Amino acid sequence: MQSPPSSLSDGKLPVFVFPSSLIFYSDDQSTHKQVLTLYNPYEMALRFKVQCTAPKKYSVIDPEGVVKPRCCVDVVIRHVDICIKHEGVLDKFRIQVYEQGSRKMAGKKEVTSVLYPTRDSQVKSEDTFESLPTVPGGKMGEQLSIPIRPGQSQSTSPSLVIIMAAIACIAALMLPTVGDKNIKVPEYLVLSVNQKLIAAYVLGLVTMVLLRT
Repeated sequence: MQSPPSSLSDGKLPVFVFPSSLIFYSDDQSTHKQVLTLYNPYEMALRFKVQCTAPKKYSVIDPEGVVKPRCCVDVVIRHVDICIKHEGVLDKFRIQVYEQGSRKMAGKKEVTSVLYPTRDSQVKSEDTFESLPTVPGGKMGEQLSIPIRPGQSQSTSPSLVIIMAAIACIAALMLPTVGDKNIKVPEYLVLSVNQKLIAAYVLGLVTMVLLRT
């Protein structure tokens, strides 16, 4: 059995989550439900917990659970309080992971979330994380202004290159990691943790491009 990564001891285990941000639009009901995918490329099972800076505004199905080795899980997030006073408020979700049987956090990843009236603007907010129960309850984020530039539009479709890059990064995250045992793929398909970190970073950039198209 593979030894746990040394980063488990310092709480810096790389956590792979897609996408890196959630964007909701008041005028588009299809965006009011989003999915976060948590990947586990390791040979050990990981327990996860989802927290949020504004849990009352969101409904999360199974905010806690376990990701089996080399598997992934989908976390469904719904914005349940769509209203004008929440537009322009930047919230954050924090995904914390733990080794099975341990209470010490092994790693974490933050994902931003914002509600826009349409498809513009940039915001900032303070971070005050709270636990996220299945039936949400908690504090609201602070209302911030939205700098909207008239005439700006985002109507182009994502290019094939961007879509292929996203698929390639996801595939890379699911490949075996150096040190894994019982590997049944060619050696050139076995990636190091650093290579997977690069893939996760690129995937985050590609996600931002896709969300803005």
